Amino acid sequence: ARALTPQTAETDAIRFLVGTQSLRYDNQIHIIDFDDENNIINKNVLLHQVGEIWHISTSPADKGVLATCYNKTSDSKVMTCAAVWRMPKELESGSHESPDDSSSNTQTLELLCHLDNTAHGNMACVMWEPMGDGKKIISLADNNILLWDLQESSAKAVLSSSAALEGKGQLKFTSGRWSPHHNCTQIATANETTVRGWDTRSMRQIYCIENAHGQLVRDLDFNPNKQYYLASCGDDCKVKFWDTRNVTEPVKTLEEHSHWVWNVRYNHSHDQLILTGSSDSRVILSNMVSISSEPFGHMVDDDELSDQEDQRQEEKIKEPLQDSVIATYEEHEDSVYAVEWSSADPWLFASLSYDGRLVINRVPRALKYHILL
Repeated sequence: ARALTPQTAETDAIRFLVGTQSLRYDNQIHIIDFDDENNIINKNVLLHQVGEIWHISTSPADKGVLATCYNKTSDSKVMTCAAVWRMPKELESGSHESPDDSSSNTQTLELLCHLDNTAHGNMACVMWEPMGDGKKIISLADNNILLWDLQESSAKAVLSSSAALEGKGQLKFTSGRWSPHHNCTQIATANETTVRGWDTRSMRQIYCIENAHGQLVRDLDFNPNKQYYLASCGDDCKVKFWDTRNVTEPVKTLEEHSHWVWNVRYNHSHDQLILTGSSDSRVILSNMVSISSEPFGHMVDDDELSDQEDQRQEEKIKEPLQDSVIATYEEHEDSVYAVEWSSADPWLFASLSYDGRLVINRVPRALKYHILL
């Protein structure tokens, strides 16, 4: 397995979706519910009969709707296609009890529409408009950016605009993210070693970070609380942080992994917390406090301090806080292809390795209280 997503529209139950990649069997989407109080994982399985799942994303507005990018073979050629699906009503929210034998009641996804890309090439990923009503989607297909409008309760997708990467050779996007800032009018894409920003209204390029990484760029993520800040990771084993207003140099670089970094994710609430997953089988949680939206921690109320304390407090504030690795998780024995924060609990995250192992972890309690108090 390599496809993992939180159920974005679900803000109460802790819930992730995982897509399988099996060549021999019907592929499946596993709905993983984590019961925080009892530390129990409940699982439901949905059949995804069209092919192995390379990417999965969920609607920000409708718990029951998701999109997958999947491989299908036609005329001995393999194509990566994308489609929008609805899960059965009773599985939409996380309140159900999971029976012991989940194999007996496997259900099927309902196809809402295909994002028909036969003319545009292979789909790399599908991104929903982050703050939207779940009607706008961007898909990346080979060297094309396609903006879709979903209509009639998502049963129809209309291509509303598109843009293509121009240049020598066969250019292909590897991944992209939709920025939650600027009224959701910007996206960032990765192709080869380059990161580009695009304006979704004009479909024109607004910035370009050439050679952002020494090798292929694998993933991107925007800081949710601080506009212009973008994280990227790649096959040079590095994670880099950029200010898109000045792209000549990264603001920070992390070099903690020893193999390709597949995934980088900002925490939605506390953007100093950064999660990365790599083919070195490790998940690393970093505290990038110097470039976060709260770089100096919480100020102490002046009224509470005596003069001497006041002076010491000021000196303390002047000291820059240290960025550090909080924890390295080594529960996986295979390449970690996906890491994601829960959309319901900011202190909880999941990681997925190629051998199909899903691990759920918490931010260490001491750090949680340090951030909160």
